Amino acid sequence: MTALYIHFGAGILLTALFFYWNRQIYSSGWKGSAVTPLEGLYYLITVCSVAVGYYFNIQYVQMYPDQASWVHFTKLLFTNPAASSGSQDLVCTNVLLLPLWTIIDGRRLGMRQPWVYFVLSLLTSFGFGMALYLAAHERQIRWLRAHGEAARTLAA
Repeated sequence: MTALYIHFGAGILLTALFFYWNRQIYSSGWKGSAVTPLEGLYYLITVCSVAVGYYFNIQYVQMYPDQASWVHFTKLLFTNPAASSGSQDLVCTNVLLLPLWTIIDGRRLGMRQPWVYFVLSLLTSFGFGMALYLAAHERQIRWLRAHGEAARTLAA
């Protein structure tokens, strides 16, 4: 259970750092700074994803107190063909596609610390990392529109 607390704490710390690093797009007073319905939906998904994920993570740690580890957890993802099919898709998407997408696209838009979404997905949940990226992406686009294209170099 200690490892789960450490992951949770590291996730909270990294999320706080994310908002600090991106404070320019989360400040108020610029045209478009209000949360849009789509952005709000992304935040709702982040909260739901991490809450449901930790609900099951706590059950896992309670069920396997002596075996709980990343290796054991990953092995359980592949216990039957149906679980293996979904798990390989999740692992490939989270470990390969999410970092490629967020880092490449994030840099193109001048987003700060675009690697953070991948690390957050490992500490919280894939849904959290992806939804937070999509929310920040929405804000970054609005921020760039409000501040002009020259702001792209300021954001990076």
